[in-house]
Amino acid sequence: MSQEETIKKQLYDHCVEYVNSRLNNIQNAIRSAQESANDDSKSSAGDKHETGRAMAQLEQEKLSFQLAETQKTQQQLRQINPSNTSEKIRAGSVVITNNGNYYISISAGKITVMDQLYFAVSPASPIGNALIEANNTQAEFVFNNQRFSIKKVF
Repeated sequence: MSQEETIKKQLYDHCVEYVNSRLNNIQNAIRSAQESANDDSKSSAGDKHETGRAMAQLEQEKLSFQLAETQKTQQQLRQINPSNTSEKIRAGSVVITNNGNYYISISAGKITVMDQLYFAVSPASPIGNALIEANNTQAEFVFNNQRFSIKKVF
């Protein structure tokens, strides 16, 4: 396995772990909110009870939305094959620029691989979109008043 393949695999694996961790945390929070709502309904009466139930319902709705969004992110990630390479910038590409290294996948923040810092960004994010539009290894573009020069894509 080449160094580039190793980097892509480690970036992809980190993103998978990131999404799985988020899913697990949200599912645990949903279970906890459900248990709390069940406990409230057993022990309370009157207006206090209704307010508690309404708050628990709002929390469950918020968590359900987060769960659905994270599941969409997981689906986007599953569509990436880390062993594919292309000179065209797209989901799954690693883009090396004069202003940082980017992994076009999901928004997962900073990732360090082989002592190099990479930013996992969604193709729909402003910087992800700018990188995709730049589209080749010799492209230059301006983003947030900074000039970017693409050095390498893999």
